Amino acid sequence: MPAEHRASGVPRLPCPDGPPPPELLEQAAAALAAGRLIAVPTETVYGLAARADRPAALQALRQALGAAADRGLVWHAPVQNLEGGPAPLDFRFPAAPLARRLAQRYWPGPLTLVVQGAPAGLEGLAQQGWLALRVPAQRGLQSLLARLPFPVAIAAAQRGDEPPATRAEQVIERFGPSLALCGDGGTTRIGQPSAMLALGPGRFELLRPGLLELADLRRTAGLRLAFVCTGNTCRSPMAEGLAQSLLLERLGAAGPAAVRGDPSADRSPRGRLSAFGFELASMGVAAAHGAPASPQAVAVLAPRGIDLGGHQSQPATWERLADFDLALCLTRSHARALESLLPPGRGPRIELLDPLGRDVPDPIGGDLEEYRRCAAAIEGALRARLDLWG
Repeated sequence: MPAEHRASGVPRLPCPDGPPPPELLEQAAAALAAGRLIAVPTETVYGLAARADRPAALQALRQALGAAADRGLVWHAPVQNLEGGPAPLDFRFPAAPLARRLAQRYWPGPLTLVVQGAPAGLEGLAQQGWLALRVPAQRGLQSLLARLPFPVAIAAAQRGDEPPATRAEQVIERFGPSLALCGDGGTTRIGQPSAMLALGPGRFELLRPGLLELADLRRTAGLRLAFVCTGNTCRSPMAEGLAQSLLLERLGAAGPAAVRGDPSADRSPRGRLSAFGFELASMGVAAAHGAPASPQAVAVLAPRGIDLGGHQSQPATWERLADFDLALCLTRSHARALESLLPPGRGPRIELLDPLGRDVPDPIGGDLEEYRRCAAAIEGALRARLDLWG
């Protein structure tokens, strides 16, 4: 090893954003396995790394960081965990579909998710039941993580209010006596820590800003759902109202005070859903503008706290549908009408609301009991889809 690489007493080994030298992989794996700390580059900033399933190694990492350890230690997982490898990331917590959509869009990359619960062996990483995790994009670090038979915790190499380290020299100057070695990837590409998002029951909260904007994270995590019937006065308004209620319950955001985050945010049901990136609307393939919901639809949903009193019908147009992810039709005829309306390959996916392919009959002109049966059919179809939404 060149003498200048040992001048500080800390071995510095190349860790490029590409295939790393075998020497780095061997020495870093041995140091981590023994409970030692190492420094590694990510695409964001340099971090201090420790074996995550050894309490003594985590304690050494916290001692090296001092008060900065309160920012949290982050489980850094290899890419194969996203691809169904030997230990795939299995999001088993409320709002899991939101986390999966975020992971599919931003991992590997500069996003840290903070979620409830921890896999066996990683309980020591959790803070008050919440675990931080991400999949980094720096390829040298990814090669190391993929080689290891144990999980790794990494925290930004900084103390107090000092800026995070973006060069190996800064890490060695600050933490040299604590390190077994330092992987040197040059100046980090992004130069600021990853965005950190807490996601769980009643919570969609940006804990630390980064390259990713909160609005973009919400748009990726949530869904834009359009419910389509004929006149937009009976079935599709009931579907929208029931979907809103079920999603709020599912996300732990059923009450106005349930959502953590910006205290000035809209606490209406629609506003609470938008905090998680969801937008719901209803419309009709033969609807006029501004007609109210039918009195029977209003009466059937009112006991559940779902208010359709302010509903105004809207026609299903290409312009209205263009920004939605999914158009859920109450019957096959509605789906055919949308398919003829939308340009090929443009607009939302078009599906029947009922995943079993059954039409929901029109209750128009029927009594309250017929509307209750209609609402029950709609709710059953929605519940069958909830596991994919929120």
